[in-house]
Amino acid sequence: MDFLLFGAFPYVALVMFLVGSIYRYKTGFKYSSLSSQFLETKKLFLSSVPFHVGILVVLLGHLVGFLFPSLFLSIGGESLVTFEIVALSFAFAAIVGLISLFIRRATSERLRMVTSKMDVLIELLLMAQFIIGIWIAVELRWGSTWYASNMTPYLQSIWTLTPDVAAISAMPLLIQLHIIGAFLIVFLIPFTRLVHFLVMPLHYITRPHQIVTWYWDKKKIRDVNTPWTITEPKNN
Repeated sequence: MDFLLFGAFPYVALVMFLVGSIYRYKTGFKYSSLSSQFLETKKLFLSSVPFHVGILVVLLGHLVGFLFPSLFLSIGGESLVTFEIVALSFAFAAIVGLISLFIRRATSERLRMVTSKMDVLIELLLMAQFIIGIWIAVELRWGSTWYASNMTPYLQSIWTLTPDVAAISAMPLLIQLHIIGAFLIVFLIPFTRLVHFLVMPLHYITRPHQIVTWYWDKKKIRDVNTPWTITEPKNN
């Protein structure tokens, strides 16, 4: 069972992620988060920002630990305490934002109309994953150290197609659930809104500024008593 869960299932999840994402792109399904900003903006901003910032920092920390385990092993003393507190803070920000997004979607009638069962499922899975992760950080402290010494070799064995589940089999149940939850989310990504991270508009960062010039009389146009057809842009 350990080999099925930690040796075979990761490959099933990764293959489904790769094949499913390509299939979705080729068959015309939108690579989009299907933003609901036009339906309700304020709560979206207050919830989405801490969620996205939190999850990006947490994922970056996991990635750095995978790529540079010696860096994590070199952290000690007060630096280790500071590192753990900062990481935990971003995890809390992410879970608070995610819960707020879930409540927003559940309590708004307009948002429920555009919510699928898969939206609910993936949000619940993400919440469970963050709760377990925070629980691990609190109960099994100094995670950056044992992550580098135990998790990184396991993940590297998955990457090199030589899965070694011995260390994972001996780990506490919480960590095992966290690993299974992570690969389950990877498995489901092609079927959910999460797929939009594959097409993040990073080119927006370096592209030239978009210049917008207003040729209308703003005071007149914004007057509720002014018909929209009162004037035409002068450059038309």
